[in-house]
Amino acid sequence: MRVDEQWVRDISAVDYTSRVTVRNPKSIEACVKLKESTNARVCVGRAGTRYRTETLLRFLADHAAANDSVWSDVDESLVDRLGFFKIKTLVRDKQEYITRPDLGRKFSKDTIEEVKARCIVNPDIQIIAADGLSAFAIDANLEDTYSIISDRVRAKGYKMGTPIFVKYGRVATMDAISEALNAKVTVLLVGERPGLVTNESMSAYMAYDSSTVKPESQRTVISNIYNDGTPTVEAGAQIAYLIELMMKEKKSGIDLKL
Repeated sequence: MRVDEQWVRDISAVDYTSRVTVRNPKSIEACVKLKESTNARVCVGRAGTRYRTETLLRFLADHAAANDSVWSDVDESLVDRLGFFKIKTLVRDKQEYITRPDLGRKFSKDTIEEVKARCIVNPDIQIIAADGLSAFAIDANLEDTYSIISDRVRAKGYKMGTPIFVKYGRVATMDAISEALNAKVTVLLVGERPGLVTNESMSAYMAYDSSTVKPESQRTVISNIYNDGTPTVEAGAQIAYLIELMMKEKKSGIDLKL
């Protein structure tokens, strides 16, 4: 296969959005149209009862990229540059993070006390970022999304809390932080579990008066934040709009009428 007339060693560099590998298709135009309508692995052809070599290699490459994202760490120079206060859950390392989801939802008492002592209390808006299951998602999307949210929220005159980055964090960490700081609206930007389409997808979980005793239905969610999903600029604007709506209605999740 060739890209820009040069041989490519990395099969993941090939654009498969319109590449049809079915041999002698009845309608190449129909195949291209189908490929462009979905990220699914369609119109790839076969060799007997098996995948073609090219299809299998691309599958393995995408699977490896997903694994890399799960096992990698967020670039901490990014969160430092954005001014995030860094904390960690009870998880000791990445292996434990994968095998003990419960520990990724909890903090030590010392960590909670440090948050109370070093972060702004009683904020209107508390922004949190967590690595989740995709470090690459945070690396790729956090800066633009956070910048748009913070600019729009400040323009509305809301009191912004100290931005917090949680290493080895899962969604429920937002509840403990919200309770500790008595935040009105809490927003968690977290890396999604990567798939074979992308390893850079981020989600935003939002809640009014987030609490460890409230159900999951308290959360409002925007998912698939990445270049080929919901772009960061659009996501940031949507999140800012929802923050304003939550502040006005004093509710979130299934109680918030959009």
